[in-house]
Amino acid sequence: MTTIAKIELHRLRIPLKKPFITSLGPNLEADNVVVVLRTDEGLIGYGECSPFWTINGETAETCLAVGKHLAGALLGSDATDIEGAHERMDRLIFGNNSIKSAFDIALHDISAQAAGISLSDLLGGVRNTDLITDYTVSIGDAEAMAMDAIDIVRRGFQVIKVKLGGTGNDDIMRIQAIRKAIGLAIPLRIDANQGWDPDTAIRVLNTLANDNIQHCEEPIPRWQFMEMRRVKEASPIPIMADESCSDHRDAERLISLDACQRFNIKLGKSGGLFKAKKIMALAERAGMEVQIGGFLESRLAFTASAHLAATSKAVRFCDMDTPMMFSADPVQGGITYGPCGELQLPTTIGLGASILAEWLLKPTHVIHQ
Repeated sequence: MTTIAKIELHRLRIPLKKPFITSLGPNLEADNVVVVLRTDEGLIGYGECSPFWTINGETAETCLAVGKHLAGALLGSDATDIEGAHERMDRLIFGNNSIKSAFDIALHDISAQAAGISLSDLLGGVRNTDLITDYTVSIGDAEAMAMDAIDIVRRGFQVIKVKLGGTGNDDIMRIQAIRKAIGLAIPLRIDANQGWDPDTAIRVLNTLANDNIQHCEEPIPRWQFMEMRRVKEASPIPIMADESCSDHRDAERLISLDACQRFNIKLGKSGGLFKAKKIMALAERAGMEVQIGGFLESRLAFTASAHLAATSKAVRFCDMDTPMMFSADPVQGGITYGPCGELQLPTTIGLGASILAEWLLKPTHVIHQ
């Protein structure tokens, strides 16, 4: 038994180089929470979450408060019993998937270390090592977005993600400005972040039919999931569920409704790797393609996401660019970004990433035996 002997909760604030803006509002910094698990055998596991008020209903403050209770429930338990850990966390409190995901990543890190294998091997072995991330253009003035797209192309990225979700006409103008600036060769992925009503979504997506767009994420409000199939059937562009697909139960519902062609899996929505794997299994059985994305996590949590992405051929898209937007990097080890957005996994056992000591000087909570 690999017993959890000590748990630390740290707040991790990292400024962005410039504001990251979606239809849900601007972000000026990553305000994250790091979980450090220590076992009685000396193993250390790291996890991280990036709570989003408007999507998860969580903040760093709520994550720290709830995390203290989760730590109490897990202290003294077997770190390698990940299913049991999720049962205890879910029995203790409903939802709060963001902070649960940080614990989940740390538990997986320790489990892989205890087994002497990499996290991707623990999750099922590497079957998809060709991982390439997009890079995102924030929503804003059409001409400014076009200039951002030009810069992304110059940096060598092979695909661009574009944040939309304003008025339909404004969003059409945004894509037209980007296409005028960079041409049609570089594929786009668009993300409305629930910003359109169903009729607007259908109109915009049909207008953009010939603009080389790979898919559209969450075109309508998450609570209108019953309308998503109508949008999907009327759209020439594939629909990807994001905010409406948090965990495997959401995925089951969307599949039964035939509501979309693709899922965007984020550890901070699903509650971590354990339930993300369940979403992926459902997608594989349904013949659906998957994107692995995230919020404003550092390279630590995105390393966990990349390990997950490497385990399934259903993963066709990666949206793991936000660490490149930070003005500082608190991570030691972890994934590296190569030319053109290529992702390289660490070759060490476990997660292969940790937070530099100088970023973890003052834990907010320490729970120990």
